[in-house]
Amino acid sequence: MNETAVRLSGVTKSFGAHTAVSDFDLDIPRGTILGLLGPNGSGKTTTIRMIMAILLPDEGSVELLGGSPDMKRRSRVGYLPEERGVYPKMKVIEQLVFLGELRGLARRDAGRRAAGWLDRLGLEDWAAKKVQDLSKGMQQKVQFIGTILHDPDLLILDEPFSGLDPINQDVLESIVREERERGKTILFSTHLMEQAERLCERVCMISRSRKVLDGDLRELKRRERTGAMAVEFEGDAGWLYRAGVVDAEKVNGAWHIPPGRISHDELLGAALREGVSLRRFEVLEPRLHEIFVRHAGEESTEPAMRPKGGSP
Repeated sequence: MNETAVRLSGVTKSFGAHTAVSDFDLDIPRGTILGLLGPNGSGKTTTIRMIMAILLPDEGSVELLGGSPDMKRRSRVGYLPEERGVYPKMKVIEQLVFLGELRGLARRDAGRRAAGWLDRLGLEDWAAKKVQDLSKGMQQKVQFIGTILHDPDLLILDEPFSGLDPINQDVLESIVREERERGKTILFSTHLMEQAERLCERVCMISRSRKVLDGDLRELKRRERTGAMAVEFEGDAGWLYRAGVVDAEKVNGAWHIPPGRISHDELLGAALREGVSLRRFEVLEPRLHEIFVRHAGEESTEPAMRPKGGSP
């Protein structure tokens, strides 16, 4: 059995003089959650559309679930596009049954599955309402149900949590994790790095149409460590200044020390000489935002990508 769910080899796509995706390679192993990360306009949606054969690459090849992305293989994919689309005049349950039938489900089976998902997502009382009567967040959950209703092998979610409140984000994230536990493969694109850190096992970073980094998230973080440290201790921070650390920043109760200021042994030695009682001392893993900036440059980011609460 082919162990790769999606493979892109040397894929390029241009629109007139604009190159949206350039010489792009990507392998997504089966049974993993991969985040396609980058700012808006970096090429994420174009990449996804080529995987789904909505667009054809100008150069390179696309392999989906072990072969060309034909109709049969695409029917095994649950695709939630960035552009939300619903039939506003249809009743919620009717729309979901219709979408299920389009994906090969029997009408009765589609209705049963739809009712179960509506109940799980707190929409059971809205089943007989027209879609246009629902809030945008509710409509988005209906679309998500339509994406997952036929129990696809591969989920492709383009900015799936955009516009959702934190509670509903948590609900959908938990479902994505459950699908991964069931052996499904999930590809989702986002410009929200913190969200990717919570969900992903693998990441692929794209900037200005080109891949800048990809791989296992834990391995990338281990490889990208720079020596930044976090310490918590009793008393004031005067000993840090006396040790030569003048630009430490307090974040969530701990002092974060940028890399290159002092070695681990020197910091511990200074704490020992000063009689400081350390409650916490650790080498920090870099955030995805830091890694992205390191490889793509700060100018490649946008405000929405930047982490909240300052740098670690």
